[in-house]
Amino acid sequence: MIIVHGVIPVVPERREHALELAREMSDATQLEPGCISYDFYVGLQDPNKLVLFQEWETMDALMRHYQTPHMKLFMDALPEVVSGEISTRRYAVQTVEAIANEHEENYAPKSEVPRIVH
Repeated sequence: MIIVHGVIPVVPERREHALELAREMSDATQLEPGCISYDFYVGLQDPNKLVLFQEWETMDALMRHYQTPHMKLFMDALPEVVSGEISTRRYAVQTVEAIANEHEENYAPKSEVPRIVH
């Protein structure tokens, strides 16, 4: 599995347009073969920061994604809404497993999990 994480700072006055571009990109990309997930999130501390989280079955699927018409449209439109440097990182994941779920022996409902304060 390949995971891509990105951060896109957006111009406050162009935020709504940036969100629409993100919605369109997400909708189109999630239909691609090999795409597990492709979602944008708004930063909690800075609502003018979009966080992108992608999961792909293979590197080939990700590389095909970069060649799609909707990727070209998205990349062409980004300069209108971006306010700074875009950062992205790609991770190759060898093992994927749930930390705990209700069917596992060590599962504890949220009400039973001790609260950790940092």
